[in-house]
Amino acid sequence: MELEEFLVQTRAEVKEAISDRLTSPGSSFPYEETIFTEVVMEHMSEVGMTFEPEACHYSATVGNAKLRLSGYAVSEEADQLDLFVSLYEGAETITPISDTETKTAAEQCLRFLSKCAEGRLASTMDQSNDAYRLALTIHESYPSLDQIRIYVLTDRQAKAKNFKAREIQGKTIKLEVMDIERLWRHWSAGKPRDELMVNFQEVSGGALPCVYIPGEMADYDYALTVIPGEALRFIYEKYGSRLLEANVRSFLSATGKVNRGIRDTLRESPERFMAYNNGIVLVADEMHLGRTPDGAPGILWLKGMQIVNGGQTTASIYFTKKRTPETDLCRVRIPAKIIVLHSGDTVKEEGLISDISKYANSQNSVKLSDLSANRPFHIKTEQLSLATYCPDGVSRWFYERAAGSYNTMLAREGTTPAKLKKLKEGIPTSRKITKTDLAKFLTAWDCKPQLVSLGAQKNFERFMDGLMDGAGEGGKPLPDVAAYKRMIAKAIIFKSTQKLVRPMFPAFQANVAAYTVSILSMRTGERLDLERIWQQQAISPRLQEQIQIWAREINQALHRTAEGRMVSEWAKKAECWDAVLKSAMSAPLADLPEMR
Repeated sequence: MELEEFLVQTRAEVKEAISDRLTSPGSSFPYEETIFTEVVMEHMSEVGMTFEPEACHYSATVGNAKLRLSGYAVSEEADQLDLFVSLYEGAETITPISDTETKTAAEQCLRFLSKCAEGRLASTMDQSNDAYRLALTIHESYPSLDQIRIYVLTDRQAKAKNFKAREIQGKTIKLEVMDIERLWRHWSAGKPRDELMVNFQEVSGGALPCVYIPGEMADYDYALTVIPGEALRFIYEKYGSRLLEANVRSFLSATGKVNRGIRDTLRESPERFMAYNNGIVLVADEMHLGRTPDGAPGILWLKGMQIVNGGQTTASIYFTKKRTPETDLCRVRIPAKIIVLHSGDTVKEEGLISDISKYANSQNSVKLSDLSANRPFHIKTEQLSLATYCPDGVSRWFYERAAGSYNTMLAREGTTPAKLKKLKEGIPTSRKITKTDLAKFLTAWDCKPQLVSLGAQKNFERFMDGLMDGAGEGGKPLPDVAAYKRMIAKAIIFKSTQKLVRPMFPAFQANVAAYTVSILSMRTGERLDLERIWQQQAISPRLQEQIQIWAREINQALHRTAEGRMVSEWAKKAECWDAVLKSAMSAPLADLPEMR
């Protein structure tokens, strides 16, 4: 999918979300810009660029200063803060946006931050405004913040993707732009590896000298080589983050100790780079051998090339050259270990890639959800989602075991407008469930809303710790068709609760939804007929009414027991769940159709 197609898809997603919300009881017409903000923030959270985001619209003029905010995200330790401000055009074709416009939006958000830090903004705000508690929290926690970023989100194409950092009360504020092009590049990281073809005859002028070891007793071949620095820079420039799809870490920054050392070596001693650097590890689906100019064995091209270890090295080379063009990469050589997969078993190959990435990157922390895709539980759940149709016999739910696989499926099978339309009708985005989604749905139903409130990755870690899937691993048995249908019923309950809660409260809807589902599970227990919900693929209007009643009571309990603290932070604590359980809750309605 090219950039313009991605823009059309994003706009359609915004329109679909608006249409979906208009069917919610009591929902006012949602602004397109608000929906766009939520879509982009959620994507950034999924790929690990930010934390658990909250939509939070604020616009005001204080004195002569225009202030704007569209959303925010706070790290679990409350030491990092991201603020978002949106510029949504609803464009149908790629449209440029001036640096002046994006910089103005960043400045308006920067003023919001500055006045919060000074403690002057909260006193001017209505306490019912959803930004009021955020303003108080920023003022209180500002001295302890280690990182602050402001993102301008836009569906247009920006020239500058970041601006010069600013400083407020001794804190450095990074200003970045997440435009439609940058968003598309992140989405493209989910495309299949086999689209990446690297011809070293073209990028480095000839075959790479190598030591080649055929895998006679293994399911892979092995080669050792060196890659010219300029060639690796060119490859990264061409493919970007897609080259690092199998890598479990993204580029951190040039300020880290390791990356700073790479930068300094490139600038000061490029000829010693190979001696100092451990090199990179690649996997590939195919490798074609030829001869170097002196007749030795050499690698001519790689298909499906991915860097599973060495993303920091690769990105450091690219950014060092970009920021200091005088850096001489002609004298730089990077050691490379290449593993060519040929087992023919996709699941085994992905498992091998996951293990290579895990062990090669073991010197730094890895994101568990990236490495857990090949656990038996997720493989079995994906198989069930592919084989189990809804009661209508036509539509299905989609379990996205590997990041981006839903979009990859649409791209591969939706080769014509008619086929794409049929695919989306049979498997709409509203029926796509990611690994972290499922962990959230099931953990809330298990009455652990405080874990859900920790955020997608933290909750997923706890979920996997408690799962220990597979009888062979001494854990819970793998799901069968009946268990899969119950999981989908719980997903329907959670997603329906989210949909009902969203228009009811100005902030902290995610916390209220998680706690409401947990209360529903606790109060109804085994009496709730999940099989009926699967058959109906929906919950009854009466159950919706019950959810809204409990959601109001839970929202009041969360705010009351928070005692002035940010609700989203308070909701992460076990003490919060205990306090909510002790709060007065109305009895379940007597005539719920789902009750046995």
